[in-house]
Amino acid sequence: MRADCRFFLIASISAIAVSASSHTHAGGFALREQSAAGQGMSFAGVAAGAGGLSSMFWNPATITMSPGFQSHLMLSAIIPTSEITPLAGTNPILLPLGPSGDLALDAALPASYSSYQVNDQLWLGLYAGAPFGLATKPGPIWAGQLYARTTQVTNYEVEPTIGYRVNDWLSVGAGLRVEYFDVRYNSAVGGARAFTAFAPTGGLSGDSYGIGFALGATLTPLPGTMIGVGFRSAVEHDVEGKLNLGPPIFQRIKADLILPETVTVGLQQQVTDAFSIAATTEWTNWSRLGFPRVRNAVTGGFALVPTLPLDWDDGWFFSIGGEYRLNPALTLRAGFGYEISPISDEVRTPRLPDSDRYWFSAGATYQFNPQLSFDVGYTYILADEADVRVVPGNPTFNPQFGPLIGDVDADVHIISLGIRYRWDNPIQPIASPLVRKG
Repeated sequence: MRADCRFFLIASISAIAVSASSHTHAGGFALREQSAAGQGMSFAGVAAGAGGLSSMFWNPATITMSPGFQSHLMLSAIIPTSEITPLAGTNPILLPLGPSGDLALDAALPASYSSYQVNDQLWLGLYAGAPFGLATKPGPIWAGQLYARTTQVTNYEVEPTIGYRVNDWLSVGAGLRVEYFDVRYNSAVGGARAFTAFAPTGGLSGDSYGIGFALGATLTPLPGTMIGVGFRSAVEHDVEGKLNLGPPIFQRIKADLILPETVTVGLQQQVTDAFSIAATTEWTNWSRLGFPRVRNAVTGGFALVPTLPLDWDDGWFFSIGGEYRLNPALTLRAGFGYEISPISDEVRTPRLPDSDRYWFSAGATYQFNPQLSFDVGYTYILADEADVRVVPGNPTFNPQFGPLIGDVDADVHIISLGIRYRWDNPIQPIASPLVRKG
C-alpha cells in the first residue's frame, strides 16, 4: 500500500513539473525530444524500448520492460538557428526592411515518466510533457513582417498509461492523452502602416483542451530481438480566442484544428552481449491539417481571416543507431536520422521555414549505483537548403501584401540530460522475467 501511495505522489509531481516553449524540432511542429537515451541514437528503436522507460511516449507497451517502481526525468536544451534573407522579387516596398534575423528561439523542454509494476503481468505509468510546440520570432522590422512576426504553439500533455504482459513474447499497452493547446499567430497590421518600420502587431490567438489515446505492442520473436509498434491518435481541438487586426477590427473566433496521429515502428537486435543495433520508422499524418476553418464565434460565419493555410504533406522519419556497453557502469550510443519534412517548397512560409533534415547523434548512460543512473544525448541537425517563396500558388500569398522570396539558413544543436531512479530495491527478485530477452 505504501508503494502504491508513493507512486501516485511521484506521478502527480511529475505531471506538475512540466512546462515548455520551443522552436519545433521534428517535422511540422512536433517535438521529438522526449528521451535523453533515445536522443543519443537519433531515436532509433525507441518504440522497441531503446529509450528505457521514456520509450512509453512512442509505445505504451514498453512500460512492461521496466521492472519494479521507476521514474525518469529529462530536460533538453534546444539551440536552433534560422534566418531568412529576402531576395529580389520580394515586394519592393518591403525589401529594404531587410532580413529576419535569427527567428528561432532557444528553449528548454522537460519530460517525466513514472512506472509501477503491480504484479507479474500489470504495470501502471504516467507521462507528462509537451509533444508539440513552436516558437519563431523574427525581428520586429523585416521584409516579411506582413506574413509573420511572432508565431507560438504551446502544448502540454499528461498521459496515464497501463501495460499488460500477455506472455514472455508479447506485451500490450494503452494510454489516455489529455492535452492543453495554445496558438498565437502574429504579424504586422495597421493598413498602410504595416508596410513601414512603425507597423503595430496583431493577429490570432486562442486555446483549447483535447483528449486522445495511445496504443502499442512489443514482440520478442527470438531471443535478443525486440519489435515494437506504437500509435498516437489524432487529437481534435476546438480553439477559442480572438482575432485582432488593429483597432477597431476585433473578433471573437473559434477554429477547428486536429493534431495528427503518428505510427512508430522500432527494432532492437542484440548482436553480442555488449553491442546492439536499432532502427526506427515513423509516419505522421500532417496532411490531415489542410485549411482549418476560422469562424466568427458570435455569428458562426467565417472570420475576417477565414482559414489557417496548413496544406502540408505527411511527414516521415527514419533512423539507425547502436549502443555498446563499455563496462557495467558505462554504455555508449550513436545514431543517424533522416527526416522528410511535411512542408514542401510550394507551401513553405516564414512562420515555419522547415525542410528535410539530417540528424547526427551521440550519447551515453552512466550507472552510478543499482538504483540511480544518468543519461546524456547530443544531436546536431543539418537542414537542407531551402527557400521561402510566398508567391501566387502558395496558400499564404496575399496579393495586397505582394510576394516574399528569401533564402533560409538553419541548423540545430540539442543537448539532453536525464536521470533514472528506481524507488524499490532492484536486488530483490521480481516474480516475472523481463520482457526483453538476450
